[in-house]
Amino acid sequence: MHLIKSNKVKLLLCSLISLNLYASNDDFDEKIISDKRLKSFELSKEQIQEDSSKLKKDWINPITYKYEKNLGEEYKTDRSLISINQPIFQSGGIYQAIKYADSSYSYASLDLEQQKKELVKNALNFLYLIEKTNLNIEKSKYTLENAKIDVNRKKEQVLNGFLDASFLDNALLTLNSTKNSLVDLKYQKQELINSFNNISSKEYTNFELPTFKMFNEKEFIENNIELKKIEADINKKGNYSYMTMAKYLPSINAYYTYSKYHETDNKPTIDKENDQTFGLTLNVPLDTRTFNDVQSKRIDYLKSKLNLENSIDDEKTFFKTKLEKLAMIDERLQITKDDLEVYDSILKIINEEKQAQIKTQSDLDTLQNSQKIKSLDLKVYEIEKQIELLEMYAKLQ
Repeated sequence: MHLIKSNKVKLLLCSLISLNLYASNDDFDEKIISDKRLKSFELSKEQIQEDSSKLKKDWINPITYKYEKNLGEEYKTDRSLISINQPIFQSGGIYQAIKYADSSYSYASLDLEQQKKELVKNALNFLYLIEKTNLNIEKSKYTLENAKIDVNRKKEQVLNGFLDASFLDNALLTLNSTKNSLVDLKYQKQELINSFNNISSKEYTNFELPTFKMFNEKEFIENNIELKKIEADINKKGNYSYMTMAKYLPSINAYYTYSKYHETDNKPTIDKENDQTFGLTLNVPLDTRTFNDVQSKRIDYLKSKLNLENSIDDEKTFFKTKLEKLAMIDERLQITKDDLEVYDSILKIINEEKQAQIKTQSDLDTLQNSQKIKSLDLKVYEIEKQIELLEMYAKLQ
């Protein structure tokens, strides 16, 4: 991969202590996500704030102004009325409505944050895959060199009568297959670049690949954004359940009405004084649907709590699966390292035999290319480890 005008990947070490997805989360988001997408997130955040503010005020009734014009045959009068009927006690419903607005804000904010993290994760994943494809392209080039060496060797052996022509044909087929694989890899790389550009407005070469480190299950569960979102949903549904119950309990409203009669031009006026009324009303609702409505909301609340328990189990399974995948990659890394040690010992022998003119330069080149392919495998496996860790970090708040 050619990141920051270099043939080597520059690695950015992420802080394990902060447990943020990136070392500087907000700054990184602003760098990797396109301006249009960032603007969309900013508008969504502003909308969440406005919706929450509205919810907090939903219990406040509006002041109503009404203008009446009586068009009767004998008298024509105009009158203005100003009135308000405001609940001041709802058996805890007002307090729970405010709490519901807060919990709704928390849930919506976490959901938006999760969407943003998912987008950044996808962008980073494309960067890792581009790097992995670059490594595979290098591997394919070495494989192509070996295929060419094999074709030349088989061609010489066939011409000298040591091999049947079918061996040369198979070598040519392998050469062509390797060429096609190289073409496919180059196309895959361009596809990945296009996918990255769909998220970011900057060139992929402007970004460094972060290096993630392992953390324990406790940290994963405690900082899991999906679980935090479910906890916010539990609070939201708990508040809403109490709000539902409160609307069937006694409530007290304060009311005030003021009316003013207006004189009309060239018309006799009615001898009425302006008046005002105010007081309190006690409301005791009697509704046959009370139990069903309250019980339905209570069940919804209990389901959300059960959903949290199930989700914790799911996240623990996810964590365990990722650990097993990482362990498998580590095994592959160790196998590849062992293979490289074997190549080192064999190359010493082949090099000595070449000096003694027992082996040819093509024999030495073939083994050296195979050794380079194995060295690139190590880097590929390291990239695969980072992709798995990225999936885990993307779930952290």
